[in-house]
Amino acid sequence: MRYAFYGRVSTEDQQDPEASRNWQLERARAVIGPGGQIVTEFFDIGQSRSLPWKRRPRASALLDLLKQPARGFEAVVVGEPQRAFYGNQYGLTFPVFVHYGVELWVPEVGGAIDPESEAHDLVMSVFGGMSKGERNRIKVRVRSAMAAQAKLEGRYLGGRPPYGYRLADARPHPNPGKAAEGRRLHRLEPDPAAAPVVRRIFTSYLVGQGLYSLAEDLTRDGIPCPSAHDPERNTHRCGTAWSKGAIRTILKNPRYTGHQVWNRQRKDERLLDVDNVALGHATKLVWNNKDAWISSTDPVHEPLVDADTFARAQTLLAANGKGRNTRDRQRVKRTYGLRGLLLCGLCQRRMQGQYTRHQPYYRCRFPTEYGLANKVIHPRNVYLAERDILPTLDNWLVTLFAPHRLRDTLTALAESQPDPTTDPDRLATEHTIRECDAKLTHYRKALEAGTDPTLVTQWITEIQAHRAQAVAATRTTHQPQRLATSDIDTLIHELGDLRTVIDQANPDDKADVYRKLGLALTYRPGKHEVRAEIALDAHMWGYGLCPRGDLNP
Repeated sequence: MRYAFYGRVSTEDQQDPEASRNWQLERARAVIGPGGQIVTEFFDIGQSRSLPWKRRPRASALLDLLKQPARGFEAVVVGEPQRAFYGNQYGLTFPVFVHYGVELWVPEVGGAIDPESEAHDLVMSVFGGMSKGERNRIKVRVRSAMAAQAKLEGRYLGGRPPYGYRLADARPHPNPGKAAEGRRLHRLEPDPAAAPVVRRIFTSYLVGQGLYSLAEDLTRDGIPCPSAHDPERNTHRCGTAWSKGAIRTILKNPRYTGHQVWNRQRKDERLLDVDNVALGHATKLVWNNKDAWISSTDPVHEPLVDADTFARAQTLLAANGKGRNTRDRQRVKRTYGLRGLLLCGLCQRRMQGQYTRHQPYYRCRFPTEYGLANKVIHPRNVYLAERDILPTLDNWLVTLFAPHRLRDTLTALAESQPDPTTDPDRLATEHTIRECDAKLTHYRKALEAGTDPTLVTQWITEIQAHRAQAVAATRTTHQPQRLATSDIDTLIHELGDLRTVIDQANPDDKADVYRKLGLALTYRPGKHEVRAEIALDAHMWGYGLCPRGDLNP
């Protein structure tokens, strides 16, 4: 009997993917016995167990393969169900196996799961609940430990240092294992260039200077704004000038008093679609109320302002909101087809979406947020209605598939598909393996030359783990199927009238198509003109990563 194997490892940095795959694979082979043969593997690396199968790359590929009559296997075996199924995922996934006549084998029932057995269903449901409980317990333990470290030790727990500070070495890591790997703790120390600016902002604000006036003065004096001061951590920001938002953020940051503060923000898990719970959750970063912040008992780094100065600044900031309409507004999800694709031609910043009279608009308010001492000529508000762009844009895209241009477009689409031999991720992984092999050879020579065996052993262990991780990545990387020009032509003709298809398409689907086409729009208000460009690139077929990393997944 032929089997497909499925496994998962969540944290690449804390677990060795190769070792995890091996022990899960051994458990799977034990349950199928000598009469079975594993002919293909699906192993997800770096995917949380809370993600539904449809949102895990390899699990999703396995589900798609179940639909194929010539799939090449009769059953799927899972070595560790707690890693495969979370919460109610088993109940949502197993019916698909039953529908396509594919057996699901797990060690906990000693073989194939019987769809008619209540006992089997109960066992798998229990393991799904245990998996969810284990994840929740880990979250509680980690958050509790971090809260204690921030409050009692004042430990710096990561993230970018606030403007005015820089990172400095503190001491070796208290965990012996991490200390042996060379990891160290860090602390904040004043940045000689930026710390005086922070003090100036607090002093000027307390004597009556406003946020916008401060932004103007700092820009006029040629002082780099936070994103220009640290461009490596702010590649997604223009760094043109100081903004009111940057001044306000500095004035509200309690870490300038010398105390370490943690838990100002939290990650909430919210349903992707309330009408389809099976899609799972998405992580959103949310600001906590001040009573949930964790502050160190004593100052742990050099303060830039004293506690009294900071308190008076907070009083002034709060007073500015008195008398304003602060009614609660219900948050409504809006769909913008051109979100993140439309740039202002005057300042080159992305225009923001805003609904006005129940219609989507895009606006740029550069002068109301940034200091203009850099001589940027910009109207107070630049507005553009989405309805003035989409019809012309869609008509332009349809012309790409006109009979006289169809051949060129099909060729461009076919050539833009990723080439497995030039995939940058795969090339980078292969380069990592070669580097690890070279280091291992060097370390063995050092050992033969009389270097301390304990030290060399630590080096070798670390590099071997790094190499195993890279090898596992090459084994589990899924290469997308390349379509021939004739295949793309068939798909396009099956759609029918493209103009009607685009007009009736879901706005979210259209926005996804625009992004994958590499669409870039630039609005030039002086000419009342929008310039549109598309760039078919093999590297645009995947999913992009936010430059802020985990702050905005």
